[in-house]
Amino acid sequence: MNTDLKPLHALLLDGQGGGRDMDAAEINAWQPDQGLAWLHLDYTDPEQSDWLRNHSGLSELVCEALLTENTRPRATLTGDGLLIALRGVNLNPGADPEDMVSIRLYVTPDRIISTRKRRLLSVTSLAEDCRNGEGPANVADFLVQLSGNLVERMGEVVEEIEEELSSLELQLLDDGHSAAIRQSLSNLRRQTITLRRYFGPQRDAFSQLQNDRASWLSNDHRLELREISDRLLRHIEDLDMIRERAAMAQDELVSQQSDQLNQRMYLLSLIAAVFLPLGFLTGLLGINVGGIPGSENPYAFGIFMLILTLLVALQVWYFRRQRWF
Repeated sequence: MNTDLKPLHALLLDGQGGGRDMDAAEINAWQPDQGLAWLHLDYTDPEQSDWLRNHSGLSELVCEALLTENTRPRATLTGDGLLIALRGVNLNPGADPEDMVSIRLYVTPDRIISTRKRRLLSVTSLAEDCRNGEGPANVADFLVQLSGNLVERMGEVVEEIEEELSSLELQLLDDGHSAAIRQSLSNLRRQTITLRRYFGPQRDAFSQLQNDRASWLSNDHRLELREISDRLLRHIEDLDMIRERAAMAQDELVSQQSDQLNQRMYLLSLIAAVFLPLGFLTGLLGINVGGIPGSENPYAFGIFMLILTLLVALQVWYFRRQRWF
């Protein structure tokens, strides 16, 4: 076997919630009677993928499932083992939460092999719990704790999105014409749509876990998985509600902008209505032909300006009486 294997995590669980790290020699010499072993691998690493294919003892079908690039959340029973693909929100620095991180697992009563490409905080947290004596006691506990960690962090992201939407709704009341609000609402809707796309299949995977008849999965563990599935369902419903609220906020934003445009067009129409007769009269008297009234009178211009002023005043009085403004 490859004695240079350096997995991301290699833990031997003691059955009491604790676990210790194993080196390459211990990994190669491991036997089921020594305790539950958990190997967490990076499937993009050539050495780790080679070990998985050639030295793990897993079937070719299971290896391909653990090494595949694109996965959809699912749970499939293969003999007494369970092949699982799950996703978690991406909480790595500088990453978008909706850019979900996938983890693939093959779980048997005495061994857990998981693979990933990008770091997943839920897995890191679970490994630290094992080292601190607060981890799972058996493979069923492992599955429940990992699923709970994934859903808990999903809930945190959903709450952050909901708080952001509430803030945008308040800004919309104060400054509805802001282009930044429009862009933020579009980004938020995109986030909810992407998260919803992955949350639904994840819940289906949890439902499959509850229904699969793995001998090591007790009724109590199935009930815990059902509770986790119900929590995920609430997050899905929250996402649907957020998406509807965001759509309503965008409709309100469009309505406000339409009202503002209509008010401006109405004001311009009133101004045009006032100056239209004035333009007609001044254009009529500005033609260069003989017979223009008052052309010889030195007071004609003043009289004409007075007439225009009275005409404007009469129009304004009429518009106000008709409640046009």
